[in-house]
Amino acid sequence: MEWSLTHFWLILALVLSLAELTSGVLLLLALGVASALTALLAFLGVPFEWQLVGMGLFSGLLVPIAIRWIRPRFSPKGVAYGTTGTGVEQGRHYQTEIRDFDGACGIKINGDFFLLRVRSTGQTDLPAGTEVAFQQFDGTTAVVEILTQTEQ
Repeated sequence: MEWSLTHFWLILALVLSLAELTSGVLLLLALGVASALTALLAFLGVPFEWQLVGMGLFSGLLVPIAIRWIRPRFSPKGVAYGTTGTGVEQGRHYQTEIRDFDGACGIKINGDFFLLRVRSTGQTDLPAGTEVAFQQFDGTTAVVEILTQTEQ
């Protein structure tokens, strides 16, 4: 069997598609599909330079489609990925949690655990279940204020 550019593009498509199993963001899958479409160009006898142009065009079309329109359909309802840290959580109330493996105190925002610091006192250790209001991020630390019973 003689190897050709068609085989190269198909192998690349397979590797990229299998690598998608480790990431789950659909980027590698979109690149794998673009590579498979480029294999079709190679099979049709298109010169290599135009195959590269085709790969670029296919990638430029499929990656935004996969990330913008397809990926949100596989995301849990109510989770706005990519908004954490933009200020949309400011003022929201959270309950503190203690992380299992190191006993660190923090809050979960959109499913991600962030260490916390109380703005007024600088405390970093609070009992689990303490009601706090998120203020802002300082790096990866969530700056919060403890809520009193009247603020809830």
